[in-house]
Amino acid sequence: MNNFTKRVVFGLLYVVLIVSSSLLGPIFFYGLFFVFLIFSLYEFLKMIELKSIYPYILAVTAYSLSIVSNNNLIVFEDDLFEKISISTLIIVIYFTLITALVSSRKIAIQYLGRIFLSFIYIIIPFSLLIKLPYLNFDHTFDTTIIIGVFILIWANDIFAFLIGKNFGKHKLIERVSPNKTIEGFLGGFIFTFIFASIVAKYFDSIQPVQWFTIAIIVSIFGVLGDLIESMFKRQAKIKDSSNFIPGHGGFLDRLDSVIFAMPFVFIYLYLTT
Repeated sequence: MNNFTKRVVFGLLYVVLIVSSSLLGPIFFYGLFFVFLIFSLYEFLKMIELKSIYPYILAVTAYSLSIVSNNNLIVFEDDLFEKISISTLIIVIYFTLITALVSSRKIAIQYLGRIFLSFIYIIIPFSLLIKLPYLNFDHTFDTTIIIGVFILIWANDIFAFLIGKNFGKHKLIERVSPNKTIEGFLGGFIFTFIFASIVAKYFDSIQPVQWFTIAIIVSIFGVLGDLIESMFKRQAKIKDSSNFIPGHGGFLDRLDSVIFAMPFVFIYLYLTT
C-alpha cells in the first residue's frame, strides 16, 4: 500500500469514526475524543520534551468537568457578563499563541511554561469541543452541530491543499510553512463557504448565518492552527508529530486545525445560542 492509498484509507476511517461516534451518542462521542486528546497530548509533550504526568492529570480533570457540565446543562445563558469574561479569557490565551507565530521570538516554551502551554494548546480545545453538540437552542446533544463543523473543517483542509498545490504561487508565511500559499488559503475559504450553504440547508439546529460565521472562523483559525503546529515541529526538527496514523503522521497532524479553531467556534456559538 503506497503512501497516497494509506492517506485515503485512514482519512476515510477518521471521517467514519467522527461521524459514527456522533451518531451513536454522547458516550461514544466522549470516548473517541478522549482517545484523541490523550494521543495528541502525548505527541505534543514529546515534541516539547516535557516528561510529566501533570498534564495528563489536568487533561482528565478538565475533560471530566466538561462532561459533567454537559450532563447537568450548566450554562450561563442569562449572565452576559460571565459569557463575555469566559470568552475574553479564552481569546487572550489563544492570541498569545498567534502573537508568537508572527513574532521573531521563540515560541511558548520559553515564556509560557511547558505545562501551561500543553493546557491551553491541547487540553482546553478538546474540553470545549465536546460541548459543541449542546450549543443548540435547547441545549440537548445534537449530532448535526459537530458533524457540520467537521464538514466545514474538512472542506477547508481539502480545498486549501488542492488549490494551493495546483495554483499556489504566493507564500503565506514561508518561514513557518513553505507549502502554505495565499491562493490555497483563499480557495479553502471560498469552498468552505460553499459547503456552509449546503450544511445550513440540511442541518437546521442553528441558524444559516451561524453556519456561515463558523465557516469564516474555521477558514481563518484552522489555517492558523496548521501553522502553529508547523512552527512547533520546525523547532523540534521533526516532520510529523508521530507515526501513529499511516499516511497522515500523528494525531496532532490530523487535528491541528481542529484544536485551534474549536475554541473560537465554541465562543461564537456560546454567545449566540
